[in-house]
Amino acid sequence: MNKRALEWYQYAAPAVLAPLSFWLWWQYYEGDTWLVLTAWLLPVLYAYIVPGVGTNVLKVWEFDTGLRLGRFRPHHGFVFGSATAAIAWLVHGGRAEGWLDVVRLSVVFASVLGFWNLLYDVKALEAKHLKVYNQPWADGKAPEAVAMDYAPWFFAGFGAIYGVGIGVAELLAGSGRYAALGFAWLFPVTLVLSIAIPVWGYRRRSFRRHKHSGCHPVERNT
Repeated sequence: MNKRALEWYQYAAPAVLAPLSFWLWWQYYEGDTWLVLTAWLLPVLYAYIVPGVGTNVLKVWEFDTGLRLGRFRPHHGFVFGSATAAIAWLVHGGRAEGWLDVVRLSVVFASVLGFWNLLYDVKALEAKHLKVYNQPWADGKAPEAVAMDYAPWFFAGFGAIYGVGIGVAELLAGSGRYAALGFAWLFPVTLVLSIAIPVWGYRRRSFRRHKHSGCHPVERNT
């Protein structure tokens, strides 16, 4: 996948997948607004918050695209979020009816979202559509090594928490306890944990492997 293809994808895919993924979850949940928002909105907000901070605040990542706000593309939440919501719908299976189903969703989402988003970022790095100034990049390593330094935590880690959030929401809905009040506490808790746990794990691993947090751009070795 070259840079021109990625430029096309970043506009065309969310234009199709954002409404489609919302509609798919709406049909699946039979118009239950709170469940639909849990499944559809979580990845959209995550993809605005984490990459937004990583690009324009920490300056570790950078998008080399035509439409940008600083180092960040303003539509990125829908590029990642709509595709993630669509993939999650595809692999979701049946509604959670017990805690084993919650674990199943967590493992499936972590595995599938981790794999496909890692693959996408490798292709984006190869095409220089995405730039990541981490330690493997500074050491002159290949795009696969650059992506593997952060992707398992930020993609698979997000998928694991995302799956738990959807599963718990479905359990609550099954017992008639997931309406506005249930959404009001579960949604923000899931969003905060989906950010905090991957960031904590990434920083911990980076300190262990690279002797720094990984949360600042690393100068390239010459």
